[in-house]
Amino acid sequence: MQVALGRSVSDEIQPGLHKVSKFLCGNTGLFLTNMPKEEVESLFNKYEDYDFARTGSTATEKVELPEGPLEQFTHEMEPFLRKQGMPVRLNKGVVELVSDFVVCEEGKPLSPESARILRLLGIKMATFKLHLICRWSAEDFELYREGLDESDVESA
Repeated sequence: MQVALGRSVSDEIQPGLHKVSKFLCGNTGLFLTNMPKEEVESLFNKYEDYDFARTGSTATEKVELPEGPLEQFTHEMEPFLRKQGMPVRLNKGVVELVSDFVVCEEGKPLSPESARILRLLGIKMATFKLHLICRWSAEDFELYREGLDESDVESA
């Protein structure tokens, strides 16, 4: 994509477009539209989606499971839950928590086991957002990300 847009002034397909191509690496994408600038900014600022947190993410709330039956899990899940560190047993074919169990604490990073348990419980703690990095039009180029400036673009 960088090559298609142009990596330098000499090979860019439109004036100033090589500045955009410098940011096309990693988890980035292009949003092509004829919408007004303010409408695009509003769209990106409002959009967020919730997803399951991954290992190392910070827990947004404390999740504690009380002692007793865990009706949402089948008996086949009992060995898996035990491997995740949960104090469980089978009682007449029903998975039962032997004692209260704290899955995660608010503000602390999630362990691999905690992340798996949260997914099984259907608890989404991660927020997916889109961040604008820059904007290009035939008239100008604008950088949105703080800490970056056009000298970074020129040297990249």
